[in-house]
Amino acid sequence: MSTPAATHTTAQSATGAGTTAEWPLRFQRHRFGGFCFDTYGCSIVYNGFPHGKDDPEQLSAPASSFGADYQQRMKAAHLDIANFPAPAEVTWRAKDKSEHRASIDIAEIFRDQLIRHEVAREDVAEGVSVNDPEIILEVDDRTVNVYMRSMIPLKKPRDPANPNSDFRADLVRVFSRTY
Repeated sequence: MSTPAATHTTAQSATGAGTTAEWPLRFQRHRFGGFCFDTYGCSIVYNGFPHGKDDPEQLSAPASSFGADYQQRMKAAHLDIANFPAPAEVTWRAKDKSEHRASIDIAEIFRDQLIRHEVAREDVAEGVSVNDPEIILEVDDRTVNVYMRSMIPLKKPRDPANPNSDFRADLVRVFSRTY
């Protein structure tokens, strides 16, 4: 994960994350997605919208059934959320059918409003707009994970033969708790 290389920042737009000229990279809005694996009756409610699989009698598929890169398939479909609504309320039964309830405070996890990424400052393209990051909440049996993904523009393509590889969008885990 990147660390602030400088403390200088400029005012950000009220509608987005700003540009790469502002360092460290910050966000004022975000996208959200919730996913459940190996659970019964999993419900994730964030910003008034339900996510998850809430069939109380059917075990949701295990993450492994989606392949090794299943995390790359997790996307945030709930768009344009101002930082920060009330905590995500999560209820579910684990694979062993034990009941769980958690209140995941996204505002506390991201209280500094820094975009989590793994790109060195010297590799980031200058002055390019940065989109709102994705915040992904995953329930996997007894564990709740929170991730961030943000498309970070690069000065040059990762693959010189592919000019469209001039960004990184790593999924960075920022919170994990097992119940």
